Amino acid sequence: MVGPDDMGGKRAVIFDVDGVLVDSYHAHMQAWMRLGEKLGRPVTEAQFVPTFGRRNREIFDTFWPGLIPEDQTEHWSNWKEEAYREIITERFPAMDGAVELLDALAAAGFALAIGSSGPPENVEVAIRGLKRPRAFDALVNAREVTHGKPHPEVFLTAAAKLGIAPRRCAVVEDSKAGLEAAAHAGMTPIALTGTFSRQELAGHATLVVESLRELSPERIAALIDGNR
Repeated sequence: MVGPDDMGGKRAVIFDVDGVLVDSYHAHMQAWMRLGEKLGRPVTEAQFVPTFGRRNREIFDTFWPGLIPEDQTEHWSNWKEEAYREIITERFPAMDGAVELLDALAAAGFALAIGSSGPPENVEVAIRGLKRPRAFDALVNAREVTHGKPHPEVFLTAAAKLGIAPRRCAVVEDSKAGLEAAAHAGMTPIALTGTFSRQELAGHATLVVESLRELSPERIAALIDGNR
């Protein structure tokens, strides 16, 4: 078994939330569709897919350019996120294998963090739903960073909170923007299919998996050590 301090230094895994720890795709899509209906500008799934994982302000500009004034951004962003939390708490959809992977990594001595583009309330809902309130050593949400993915700020902030060098961190992501952010941060990007296909993600990640059950502490440690 590969130990967490082999090859010089503690290792860390930073997880995105949506589409990685929580199967939140449909809940987010439904929330955006509800908002589109309220604004009189419907949103289709085809429009939604490329925006998954991005910050709300960027999504507003994509769906409804010029419609929402800057001073109304926070109001409508909060409206959408409240709708999302209402939908997801009705039946919390943890990703298959998420809890088992978190437990295995913690037992192996990895530091764990969340690096999310969502607000802190969404991160809290995810942690409660996973029933792992003490699993993470650091949490980073959209309110703590200036730049959204694919900018690396969210992951670099998580690494700084952990006190671990970026090269000793792996990032598990399901979006191209998130994987690009991990690569820009100098971390090991691991892609989980679902939102995007294996073919779409292959050029953006060191490893592409179709299930979190394909990952283990030993496999992630080998990838991080290969990134030195």
